[in-house]
Amino acid sequence: MATVAVIDYGMGNIRSVSKALEHVSGDTKVIVTHEAEEVLRADRVVLPGVGALQDCVSELKRLGLDDVIRETVRNKPFMGICLGMQALLNSSAENGGTEALGIIPGEARHFAAQLKKIPGTERLKVPHMGWNQVHQAKAHPMWRGIKQDSRFYFVHSYYVAVKSDSVAGATTPYGFDFTSVIDQKNIFAVQFHPEKSQHAGLALLANFLSWDGTH
Repeated sequence: MATVAVIDYGMGNIRSVSKALEHVSGDTKVIVTHEAEEVLRADRVVLPGVGALQDCVSELKRLGLDDVIRETVRNKPFMGICLGMQALLNSSAENGGTEALGIIPGEARHFAAQLKKIPGTERLKVPHMGWNQVHQAKAHPMWRGIKQDSRFYFVHSYYVAVKSDSVAGATTPYGFDFTSVIDQKNIFAVQFHPEKSQHAGLALLANFLSWDGTH
């Protein structure tokens, strides 16, 4: 039986993510774990999370999961969700500068700092919260059955700025277009919450469970 490991490092939306995966799992077994061996044995891996990146990275390192994630992203389908996407970057502006895992070149920046530079964005609130469009930048097996500009559910104060547009799998407008999906080889990471995004979100999770990590 195929398995998908949901990494549980004590933060965020672990239960809702695992339940959504179970809903679409078919013959795939969903394992919620912080054990390195179980993560490494799984066929696919999901890193979810909400909250502060500094706490996220600290817990991953304390549990020895930072190196496990670096190993996992080399050879199997990997999905990051919300904070799990930002954790893959080099750093975040949070707390005056927070080091992340350094897997994807880029940084997380606070919306307020960017929005105040753009006229006409005074009414946009931070955090960016609610339903918004996701514009697919390129074809990908993960988008199967999901229409262009489908709406997904977001809750975040920091947005991802990648070094290379080649890894920007989708963008979302909020005063400006920010990267809402990272797509690099067998990594597919999303800023939104598919587990809270109804039909489109469940379709994305189902696609992940059948994706072999190639394009």
